[in-house]
Amino acid sequence: MIKNICTAIMLMALIQTTNAQKGFKPLFDGKTTTGWHNYGKTTVGSGWKVEDGTLHFDPTAAKNGQGGDLVTDQEYTNFHLKLEWKVAPKANSGIIFYVNEDLENFPNTYSTGLEMQVLDNDGHPDGKIIKHAAGDLYDLIKSSKAAAKPVGEWNTAEVVCKFGKLTLVLNGVFVVETQLWDDNFKSLVAGSKFASWKDFGTFKTGKIALQDHGDHVWYRNIMIKEWNTMDITTGCENGM
Repeated sequence: MIKNICTAIMLMALIQTTNAQKGFKPLFDGKTTTGWHNYGKTTVGSGWKVEDGTLHFDPTAAKNGQGGDLVTDQEYTNFHLKLEWKVAPKANSGIIFYVNEDLENFPNTYSTGLEMQVLDNDGHPDGKIIKHAAGDLYDLIKSSKAAAKPVGEWNTAEVVCKFGKLTLVLNGVFVVETQLWDDNFKSLVAGSKFASWKDFGTFKTGKIALQDHGDHVWYRNIMIKEWNTMDITTGCENGM
């Protein structure tokens, strides 16, 4: 009897997981870097390795220009991004979105893109800076609560951008919710390190990037859902 109940519970969980992933498509196949390239280039440098179903940035292999942020080949406007990340002790990285890949005018992904911080909060100095901790909308909005797992453990991150409404979710916790591009958002930018950066945070369509910050970081289970009508929901519309 107990065995049957356990089996039923596991089956229900599997069905719920399958339904939750409906509409999502993989951005990383777990085997190759197909669909990605280094910012401003057409290929992926050896600093990014595919290992056991993960994208691993290895700074020891990122010599002689073989590093750099990894960006999607495609651009996205309204989307729900899901992925998992973990970092080595004292490591820093980021999930950057709405990146305008125009190397002549914007030398880095973060010249234009917004960033959900990826960090060892306890081991990296940024963990002590307001709006620089894991899950924060980097230098713009502090997380509603600390939700990152201990260094070395996998974290689940979600970036939901829907017609200007941005929601960041870390390990199931709604950590940031804001409206992009309105007067309040412009005030946030004006009060940040990006205040004098031309066109920062202004693009409404762009690429998604995984940051090379010179530290070991791993990403896996990267998937995305897009939509163009308000009728399609993501499960994040109710807010924090």
